Amino acid sequence: MMDFTIAVVGGGFSGSLLSLHLLRHCPPHARIILIERNAAFGQGVAYSTDNASHLLNVPAGRMSAFHDRPSDFLDWLTRQPAANAAAPTAGSFVPRQIYGDYIGHLLEAGLAGPTGARLRLMQGDAVSLDRSGHPLQIHLADSNVVAADLAVLAIGNFPPAPPPVADPSFYDTAFYAPDPWAAGTLDGLAPDAPVLLIGTGLTMVDVAISLLDRGHRGPIHAISRRGLLPRRHVAAGANPHFANPYPTTTRALMRQLRQQAAQATAAGGNWHAVIDGLRPFTQDIWQAMEVAERARFLRHPRAWWDVLRHRMAGAVADRIDAAQARGQMRIDAGRVMGYRIPDGPAPLADVIWRPRGTEDRHSLQVARVVNCTGVFADFARIPHPLVRDLLGNGEARPDNLRLGLDVTRNGALRNAAGAISRRIFAVGPVTKGAFWEMTAVPDIRRQCEVMAFHLAGLVSPAGSPPAPSTTIPAGAS
Repeated sequence: MMDFTIAVVGGGFSGSLLSLHLLRHCPPHARIILIERNAAFGQGVAYSTDNASHLLNVPAGRMSAFHDRPSDFLDWLTRQPAANAAAPTAGSFVPRQIYGDYIGHLLEAGLAGPTGARLRLMQGDAVSLDRSGHPLQIHLADSNVVAADLAVLAIGNFPPAPPPVADPSFYDTAFYAPDPWAAGTLDGLAPDAPVLLIGTGLTMVDVAISLLDRGHRGPIHAISRRGLLPRRHVAAGANPHFANPYPTTTRALMRQLRQQAAQATAAGGNWHAVIDGLRPFTQDIWQAMEVAERARFLRHPRAWWDVLRHRMAGAVADRIDAAQARGQMRIDAGRVMGYRIPDGPAPLADVIWRPRGTEDRHSLQVARVVNCTGVFADFARIPHPLVRDLLGNGEARPDNLRLGLDVTRNGALRNAAGAISRRIFAVGPVTKGAFWEMTAVPDIRRQCEVMAFHLAGLVSPAGSPPAPSTTIPAGAS
């Protein structure tokens, strides 16, 4: 019997979850190879943190890996020894590292189960993909080659890009930490040293919490263009019934959401219910928008959307509020304009920044600058070798807004000419340009389930070689 192989490149949350769903839905002769550059599978950047104060931003009751088993994560959580004292509920915000353990448990269970022989975990760094023949040839950095009938890119998120300045040499010094998730980002800081965090979103919140957990006493200064801090999770309350359809222009949509938030508040609720009520329709609205409207959304209300939609757990918000109240932490709206590197072994560098709405220049002396601006999403400049290879040989192209790779609704890659691949797909944050909301677990879970069904339908019957054709011309059926 001839095996059919699906290679999933990236063993973080998206790739691991897709692999599990492929095991559930593909026929017995389908084999899945999950390729991950790091030693740990199932965690990725989001869930590899070892800081127990880094909490999930979604309550436990909505974090199941399976749509048809909505309490799976909560049930697993209550069986853990550490849960006996905490008694987790559906509304609990638990440490992200625990969720990484959950995904790891699911992988282990999948490998040990009756279909486990069909799943192979392979450590390696995919650097290029050759589709000139059949099967596909995925080349790894260690010179190994993986042959596959279908390939799925689940390569996750990338570290942020440094803010543009006239003289970028500062970014090569020890004063600058380019990756907020890298080990050692905060090492060597004196407890009283002043720190600048560029960005004021959830990434900044994570770094600030890490500093506080280390007993940091020095000033923590955070700057972003608008100086907006993520709002806290509260009980959303009842969501009033709104009969009006959702508009697909940015201005009309924002106007309607403001009106509905006011009505919900007047009825004794809050804006949280309005934002949460939009969630099932967010991808539909995004895909119905013209490209110009999507670009308008990114320029204007996106910053507000991010802080209202992606909120802090209450315990985390309490600590950030307390740090601000005692004067240790300060949030400003502005832009970093440049740096002055000290001569010799001086402990502090000067950061020149401009407050929003002025032409003034302020100087801030800090011992460390940590880039917390969020994931790097300009896919015309992503340094990942596999992405560079696919873009360079025309097998892939960025979406119109360069938020990710250009894919169809089923996740199939579109090449430089717009043709649709029959053999190469993408899942997770790399598809953000097509789906927008593709970072939270509920969104990725649903995408993985849908893709698993789709790919299962592409698996050739046992003993039949797959069709050799590779692309479908754009617009063809």
